[in-house]
Amino acid sequence: MLNPLLIVAGKEFRDGLRNRWVISICITFSVLAIGLAYFGAAAAGKVGFTSLSTTIVSLASLAVFIIPLIALMLSYDGIVGEDESGTLLLLMTYPLSRAQLLLGKMLGQGAIMAFSTLVGFGSSAVMIGLFSASTSWGDLLVPYTVFILSAVLLGWIFIAIAYVISVSVSEKSKAAGIALIVWFIFVLVFDLGLLGLLVSTEGNVDSNLFPYMLLLNPTDIFRLVNITYFADQNLTGLMAIAQQTQFSLYGLLAALLVWLVLPASLAMYIFNRRGL
Repeated sequence: MLNPLLIVAGKEFRDGLRNRWVISICITFSVLAIGLAYFGAAAAGKVGFTSLSTTIVSLASLAVFIIPLIALMLSYDGIVGEDESGTLLLLMTYPLSRAQLLLGKMLGQGAIMAFSTLVGFGSSAVMIGLFSASTSWGDLLVPYTVFILSAVLLGWIFIAIAYVISVSVSEKSKAAGIALIVWFIFVLVFDLGLLGLLVSTEGNVDSNLFPYMLLLNPTDIFRLVNITYFADQNLTGLMAIAQQTQFSLYGLLAALLVWLVLPASLAMYIFNRRGL
């Protein structure tokens, strides 16, 4: 089973190189990460690298918008695009199971996101290590490892969600529209809904239960992971409420893994019952 899966994954990664996906994502992440790290304190009248905690939390706030969008746009047509072009039926004539095809595509596109995230956001760590007099390489290791690992998991989650969409529809245009709606719901609407709940109830919500509602959204889990090391940050909104709950880092990473497994399993289930 492993060999056909890796062949499909390798083809997807090479397609990403040929279509400039890898280069484009790397450049996008690098420019935004370095720019935010260097100009993050511009509002206070300063430029240059500020504290590490400010940089990581700011990068997490940026990544939560762009990583899901890029992952969805990278993968939304993974199956429905093959079906529309007529190559899905051809692929199924090869000694290749549906599970191998789907998992191979997800693995290849997941590798694109992982490589691009490591290179793109890692570039800001290199710049800080080289040019910040107050931050040593040792200071960067653990926070940036946690940040990049959680960013990779977030990208993989939305790739899996994109495949749920891709195996559920028959047209690429419909898949693209649904992908944008999903991004809008997870990144914007969900948090606005929770804030609306707080306002409408005048804050009379169970303070012990409310922070756990954030676990229903992988983008909020990602942000929670990246404030774990930085309790000194003056956070606002939902993150300030969640910060008081003292979530375990390993528990939050486990929650991201659950969010990865569930949509991937759902995509497999739907794809196995999809007609060709």
